[in-house]
Order: sequence, then C-alpha cells, then structure tokens
Amino acid sequence: MAQPLPKPLTDTPSRRRRYRRRNEKSIIQENNKYDAASMASYLQLQEEKRDLIYSFISMVMKLGFFSIAISSLFNLGIASHHRIRRNIELSTVLKLEDKKFEDLYKRFDKIFTIGGRDRLMEEQDQWIAPNSIRVIWR
Repeated sequence: MAQPLPKPLTDTPSRRRRYRRRNEKSIIQENNKYDAASMASYLQLQEEKRDLIYSFISMVMKLGFFSIAISSLFNLGIASHHRIRRNIELSTVLKLEDKKFEDLYKRFDKIFTIGGRDRLMEEQDQWIAPNSIRVIWR
C-alpha cells in the first residue's frame, strides 16, 4: 500500500495559505521538497486508483454483455420451444391426414375394380329409384 504524502515544509508555519486545486503534474513540479520515495508512492497511489476505475468500467461492460447474452439465449430457447411444439403438432395432423388419404384412396380404387359398382350400392343406406340421378353427399 502506498504511504500518504508528507506535508511540505513552509517558511511560515503560522500562516495559512489557500491553494487552488491544480493538476498532479504541476503540484509535483512546484513542490520539489518531496523526496523520491514519497513521489513514487504518490504516483503509485494515483496509478492504483486509475487501474481500479478501469477495472470497474470493464466489469460493468462485461456484466452488460453477459446480461445481453443470457437474455438472448433465454429468448432463443423460448422461440425454439414454440417452434418444436408447433412442428410436433403439425406432424401429428399430417399423419392423421395421410391415414385418411390412404383409406379414401383404397376405397376409390375399389370402386373401379370388378364389382365395384355393386359394392358402392351396398354401402349406401337408402334406396334410389332406377331412373333418378344418384348424388353422394359426404
């Protein structure tokens, strides 16, 4: 840890002087009364403060990127779950419709085989007069 700066020696200790706040370089250049160890510790302290600020800024940026990544992955997971569920639903409906289609296709083929007309007439529950037009409603 760095040591605090010693107070500079002044000619008149009883007088108080008012100093304006100046930048670090001008203070170091004006007060040559500090020894090398004090100046080195002061510079090291300033460097540690600067490193702490930079570390804090980088940590905040990393947390921001991390939160954006987590929320993006969460939204992606929800969207993929919806797509998979919808795909499963569509595939089951497609299987049912394929089965209906195969049954109707076989029934349609049976109509055009030998004796198909008779089988179609037997399937009907009602009798139709011989001279009327037959309409099949489904």
